[in-house]
Amino acid sequence: MKTLRDTKVGETATVKKLHGEGPVKRRIMDMGITKGTQLHVRKVAPLGDPMELNVRGYELSLRRADAEMIEVE
Repeated sequence: MKTLRDTKVGETATVKKLHGEGPVKRRIMDMGITKGTQLHVRKVAPLGDPMELNVRGYELSLRRADAEMIEVE
């Protein structure tokens, strides 16, 4: 299983499944990250947290813990 955390800078991935429960999963979905969405990894901070993504035409910073919950292909 490949997660968003494993995706390298410059790569584009498609969301396959969201893991997590209740409010955490809902918060990720409210950010526009849903099944089938394309995510482009623009940058990763020097220590790896957070990572900057392009999602649906806007830029989003996401923590590594949240990125682990997003399964991609």
